[in-house]
Amino acid sequence: MYTIEPQNEHLEDKNTPSSTTLQNLKDSNNKHEETTETVLSQTEETKPQMEKKYSCPPQGILNKVITNGVAFFMIWCVAWSFSGPEVLPGGNLFGLLIIFHSAIIGGKLLELIRIPSVPQLPPLLGMLLAGFAIRNVPYLSDYTQVNSTWSSILRNTALTVILIQAGLGLDPQALKNLKRVCLRLAMGPCLMEACSTALISHFLMNFPWQWGFLLGFVLGAVSPAVVVPSMLLLQENGYGIKKGIPTLLIAASSMDDIIAITGFNTCLSIVFSSGGILKNVLVSFRDIFIGVLAGAILGIFLQYFPSEDQTKCPLKRAFLISSLSVSAVLGGHRIGLHAAGGLCTLVLSFVAGLNWSTEKVRVQRIIKTTWHVFQPLLFGLVGSEVSVASLKSNAIGICVATMSLALLIRISFTFVLMCFAGFSFKEKIFIALSWMPKATVQFYLFIHERHTERGRNRQREKQASCRKLDVGLDPRTPRLRPEPKADTQPLSHPGCIRSSGSRNSKNQRTPLGIIFEGCDDNSIFSHLDHSSKWSSNYWHTGAQNTYTP
Repeated sequence: MYTIEPQNEHLEDKNTPSSTTLQNLKDSNNKHEETTETVLSQTEETKPQMEKKYSCPPQGILNKVITNGVAFFMIWCVAWSFSGPEVLPGGNLFGLLIIFHSAIIGGKLLELIRIPSVPQLPPLLGMLLAGFAIRNVPYLSDYTQVNSTWSSILRNTALTVILIQAGLGLDPQALKNLKRVCLRLAMGPCLMEACSTALISHFLMNFPWQWGFLLGFVLGAVSPAVVVPSMLLLQENGYGIKKGIPTLLIAASSMDDIIAITGFNTCLSIVFSSGGILKNVLVSFRDIFIGVLAGAILGIFLQYFPSEDQTKCPLKRAFLISSLSVSAVLGGHRIGLHAAGGLCTLVLSFVAGLNWSTEKVRVQRIIKTTWHVFQPLLFGLVGSEVSVASLKSNAIGICVATMSLALLIRISFTFVLMCFAGFSFKEKIFIALSWMPKATVQFYLFIHERHTERGRNRQREKQASCRKLDVGLDPRTPRLRPEPKADTQPLSHPGCIRSSGSRNSKNQRTPLGIIFEGCDDNSIFSHLDHSSKWSSNYWHTGAQNTYTP
């Protein structure tokens, strides 16, 4: 028995391979059947999807495109029913819609461009190019016109959103550790570039010193629309947090803009002789004090209102901080406090975020969504203000050379200032190069200067025309007034009673459409001298029917 069992076991061992092979074959057949079933099931599932894509009521991407197109068309129809010609070609709303959508398309197209060994180009460059193309295409520029008031309000609102992001993105601890470096970085490069631009433009472009410093403070401002979003993106990805580089650049860029705007307003008032230098400097410091004080008070208010037990608290906080900031910026421009609004927004958002703890991130997300709406408008409008036809070929090279030399001096001076701040060599180069963007603040200052100059020119022309009218209407110079006709009636002050004249002359009307009766010549011409509107109508409606004593 002992010898037979091993043999049987040996026989069983011989039989096991055959059984295992049969099982393997069965398993392989089962797997093949399962795979065929899965393939068939997948094909059966994809057939309805293919049929859905090409079904008679379109679905998928085509359905989405048609829906968005119809929604956009209905928005246009509703706007047309409210405003009428404003949404037609040549109206303000039509121009804004074209610039907005063109800027979005330009930004998306630039994101698709990938160059090997080159960082991805920012979408704001595509938005600028889209606005530039709209302005300089011959037939398109005739129908996409935006009122300067509308454009100014939208740009200032977009800059306000940027300053809110900057204030909420500041790190209090890093700012406390780098407060001296922040002051050096905010004041030094801006003042150095302003002085170097004034010097270069005086000898290279033959600018007066006042206009040279005015140009210097225009070029000395850093664009927060470029610096702040880029630094917030680096901060979200964890770059430079240990040494607080994003916080340093965000805070310093905002202070740099305040210094540049203050210097610009001071030089602008000096150029147009609206007061002494000391008075203008004191007015600038007054704006800074009012902005800081108002921002601190409003920020403390937003720390406790609304309270955390309310529903939708982040949305209410985002609305309040946005509305208060926009009111501060636009209201400051309206009452003449140009530097106070931006500083108030920065301090307001920074102080309010100190007590929000975890809710601060949610408010930042809402403000970031708002920025995605205003970013195409801002850069599209900035690009649409550049006209190639108004540029002179010989002036372009001189302007580029002036700006390049001043920018080179600024970068070198910034690198020297950062040598004693504890940064590495690469960090110094990064801070120096990140301090060179120019875009939105320059455009705002240019528009402000142009509006100021136009207002002064209109005032001078009005004063000159009034002097001419005063000379022409002076009763002591009768030779300037033509001889009257026989059937005319004397002009008089309105409200005077007729004392003499023919009976049938009561219903007769003068060229002004008003019957002046019973007043002497001195009262007539003194009244006309104090009424520029009547004087202009008087000369345009025909001076041959006037009365001469």
